[in-house]
Amino acid sequence: MKIALLGYGKMGRTIETFALGRGHEIVLTIDENNIDLLTPENLGKADVAIDFSTPGSVLRNIDTCFAAGTPVVVGTTGWYGHLQEIKDRCLESNNSLLYGSNFSIGVNLFFFANRVFAKMMNAYPQYDVQVEEIHHTQKLDSPSGTAITIAEEILEGLERKKEWVNNLVGTGEEIVNKPDQLLIESHRIEDVPGTHTVIYSSEVDEIELKHTAHSRAGFALGAVIAAEWLNGKRGFYSVQDIFDFNI
Repeated sequence: MKIALLGYGKMGRTIETFALGRGHEIVLTIDENNIDLLTPENLGKADVAIDFSTPGSVLRNIDTCFAAGTPVVVGTTGWYGHLQEIKDRCLESNNSLLYGSNFSIGVNLFFFANRVFAKMMNAYPQYDVQVEEIHHTQKLDSPSGTAITIAEEILEGLERKKEWVNNLVGTGEEIVNKPDQLLIESHRIEDVPGTHTVIYSSEVDEIELKHTAHSRAGFALGAVIAAEWLNGKRGFYSVQDIFDFNI
C-alpha cells in the first residue's frame, strides 16, 4: 500500500516506522516546510493518506484529498465543529474518510468500558463524575480530542449530565462546574504522551477508569491499521467502525 503522510512531526515519523515495518511504502510526506507539494496530483500517487497535522491545516488537507480521490485517515483533532459539513461533502463526492480522536487499541477498549460504565451509573446518583486529561505542553488543543470523546460518550449514557466544560489548569481561569455539567480538567506537562482518567466520586469511595500511554507507538500503529482497513472502501467512517468490542 502506498501512503501519504500529512504532518511529518514526531507522530508522522512514528507512523512511518510502523508503515514500513508492515510492508507499506511512503510516497509523500508533507509538513510546513513543503506545503506546496500538497497537490491532488501528488496525493493521487497514494492509495491512502494519513493526517496528523494541525487543527489549522486539516480542513485544507481533507479538501485536497477529496480533490485527488484519495482515502484519508484523520487523526488530527480540533476540527469536529465541521464534522457534518465534511461528512456531507465526502458522501456527495463519493470519497473516503475515517476519523478518530484516538486510534490506539487500548484507548478504544477504554472508550467501550467508559460507555458501559456511564449507563450503569444512572442507577447510582450518589456518584459525581469528572474527566482528567494530561498531555505534553506542545498539545495545541484543550481539551484533547480523546477527552472530548470520553466526555461526549458519558453525556450520551449518563442522564444527569447535560454538557461538558473544560478547565485548563494553570491559566488562572478556574471553572466551577454546575451539577449537570461534566468537568474536563486538562493538564499540560513536559514530555507526557497522554493520560486520560474518568473519576466517579461519592462520599464513601472513588472509582477510576484510567488509560496511560507509554509512548506514541499505540496511536501510530492504530493509524496504520486504520489505513489498511480504509483502503479500497468508499464512505465516511469513525474509528468505532474498526474496533467493535460489543459483547
